[in-house]
Amino acid sequence: MISNQLREALAAPRVREFDFGNEDFEALRKLVKEITGINLSDQKRELVYGRLARRLRVLHLRTFAEYRDLLASDGGREIGEFCNAITTNLTSFFRESHHFEYLRDQVLQPMVANRTASRRVRIWSAGCSTGEEAYSLAMTVIESIPDLRTWDVKILATDLDSDVLAKAQRGIYAAERVRAIGPQRLSRFFAERRGREGATYEVKPELTSLITFKQLNLMHPLPMKGPLDAIFCRNVVIYFDKDTQRELFSRIAQLQRPGNLLFLGHSESLFKVSESYTPIGKTVYRRS
Repeated sequence: MISNQLREALAAPRVREFDFGNEDFEALRKLVKEITGINLSDQKRELVYGRLARRLRVLHLRTFAEYRDLLASDGGREIGEFCNAITTNLTSFFRESHHFEYLRDQVLQPMVANRTASRRVRIWSAGCSTGEEAYSLAMTVIESIPDLRTWDVKILATDLDSDVLAKAQRGIYAAERVRAIGPQRLSRFFAERRGREGATYEVKPELTSLITFKQLNLMHPLPMKGPLDAIFCRNVVIYFDKDTQRELFSRIAQLQRPGNLLFLGHSESLFKVSESYTPIGKTVYRRS
């Protein structure tokens, strides 16, 4: 049974380091939507406060009103940090492994078996975060194509967040991040480094040579040229509203030819979003 004292404590308003009123949240939510396309629900209020309060401390600001003024007046210098703070970057090597297996079995290996097929492969990892997805794609390509030196393979890895892109380009991971890869892949594709804080693992040039990392805001024009054999756009549009999704996938479809593949995250769907793709598997779509 809850005591009156505990009940009063639970009912009391949360004491915040910074005042964070509805005007602050609505203004910041609108800015997030304009810049990134992410549609933040009311349930994300605490997330927005928690992540941006760190920026106020770093900048020695006293209020969210001051922070909003800074975003509007500093010529865009803080906008990058603002976007980095808000965007979520959860990833792992070979996450949703059936996608990589499908790419191997239905795309890469048939291309290898067909001696008259083009030896050009283009893959885009949209929302690559700290690089695990892009490096997983590179490992899949290398394992699937025996004579890779005679092929023209390029993997483009993009993300809005400049901080995670820097980590992806460094390609250095703690032991717990690579644990699920398996000893054979780990030995082949990573170099172990020993330091004061234990072992870290650095991706080898065999992987990095296939990947180009670029910062990209999906709300802006897409600078790459197609056709792209496969696009991994997983867990990227989950916070976009339907209109934003429709506009984005309309542009993405222009980068692919009929038969090319699009992979989405496990909680994403093109239902009532795009008629340019046909579902062919678990969150796997073929360009119509």
